[in-house]
Amino acid sequence: AWKGRRTLQMLESAHDGEIDLLYSLGGNLLETMPDRAYMQEALSRVKLRIHQDIVLNTSSLLPGTTVLLLPAETRYETLGGGTTTSTERRIRFSPEIPGPRIEGARPEWKIPVAVAIAARPELASAFAWTTTADIRREMAAAMPMYAGIESLEREGQWVQWGGERLFTEGFDRMPDRRARFTSVPLPEIVIPPGKFYLTTRRGKQFNSMTFGAKDFYVGGRPRDSVLMNPLDAERLGIGEGDPVLLRSEVGTWTGRVRLASMKERHLQTYWPETNVLIPRRFDPVSGEPDYNAIVSAMPIGTLPGTRPARVEPEPQPATTAVTGPAMARGRT
Repeated sequence: AWKGRRTLQMLESAHDGEIDLLYSLGGNLLETMPDRAYMQEALSRVKLRIHQDIVLNTSSLLPGTTVLLLPAETRYETLGGGTTTSTERRIRFSPEIPGPRIEGARPEWKIPVAVAIAARPELASAFAWTTTADIRREMAAAMPMYAGIESLEREGQWVQWGGERLFTEGFDRMPDRRARFTSVPLPEIVIPPGKFYLTTRRGKQFNSMTFGAKDFYVGGRPRDSVLMNPLDAERLGIGEGDPVLLRSEVGTWTGRVRLASMKERHLQTYWPETNVLIPRRFDPVSGEPDYNAIVSAMPIGTLPGTRPARVEPEPQPATTAVTGPAMARGRT
C-alpha cells in the first residue's frame, strides 16, 4: 500500500526540489516547524503551493514559482453548521452564526472536494455530499465508534465517541487484556559551559494564533519575556526588564528578562516567538519536533520598540544538545 510522508519528510523533500505540489490546509509551516531559514527555502522551492485558510499568514505570503490562495469560511460561517471535538472526545454541534461573509470564501469541506473532482472527475460519485449533515451521516456509517454524530443538528447537542470511558473492559490486543508499563530511556541533556537550556512555553492549544503583544491566557506576561533565574541574571549583570540576545545554532532572537523561579542555566520563552531558535531535531518515533535548544544569552543595549526582533541566522558550529535514542536530526 502507498505510504504517505510525515510533515518533516515532506519539507525535506521539498528542500531537495522533489515536491511539485504542496496543499497546505490551515497551517503555517514557516512559523511552527523548526529551523525557520531551512523551512523558508523548502517552501520556496515547491513548484506549486496551495494554501487553504481562513486568514493570511507568513507561509501563504511567501513568494514562490506559483502560489494559490483559497479562502475558506470559518466553522461558524458554514451553512448547516458543523462539529467540534474536545480533548475529552466530546463532539459538539456548532451552528452557523449569521453575519457578513467574505466574498469568494467557500465552506472548508467544499474546497478539497472541488479540487478532487476537478482532478479525477470519475470519482465525483464518492463526493456526493450536499450538506454537512450528509458528511456526518457518512462518518457514522464508516466509523461505528462515532455512532450518534449523525443526529447532531442543533446547538447544545453532543455525543462522546467511545463512551464515557475507554477500555473499561481491557485491551483486546493484550493477552490478559491488561496494559503493560514500559520504561523509556531518557535522553542525556548536556549544557555546554556558558550556555543555557531553553525550553519553550506551548501549554495552550492554538497558541500559534496569538496576534497581540500580550497573551492573557498565560497571565498577561509580554510575549517577548525570557524567564531567567535571578542568580543567572546577576552573573550576566542584567535585571528585570533588561534586553537580552539569545543565540542558538540556527538563529538569534531578542527579548526582555523576567526574573522567575527557574532552575539555574535554564530559560523559558514563548512559542512560536522563539521558534527561530529551534534546530531541526525530531523524535524518530512520533516525528514531533524537539522544541528546545541550547542557547547563549548576551546583554544588549536597547531594543527598538516593544516587540521581539527577528534576526537572520548566522553560521554557527553545530551543538549536539540531546543524545541517546530519543532524538534525531532531520531525515527521520
